[in-house]
Amino acid sequence: MNRIKGNQYINLKGVPCPLNFVKTKLKLETMGTGEVLEVELDDGEPITNVTASVKEEGHQILKVEKADEYWKLLIKKQ
Repeated sequence: MNRIKGNQYINLKGVPCPLNFVKTKLKLETMGTGEVLEVELDDGEPITNVTASVKEEGHQILKVEKADEYWKLLIKKQ
């Protein structure tokens, strides 16, 4: 499996909803437009909710990839 790589990275495995989206949003706020954030999230609600919420915020989802028991999400800040 190819490793996806962003300009910034956060590991949110084990972080409950809705804190995983809050932490993702706060990280994106510190980044510049066009930068890429790689987020590792648990299966289920975390990946579903963060992906949907990030899209609603207007950011671009570049990749959603299953990796063992968690997900990697690549987000481009808009």
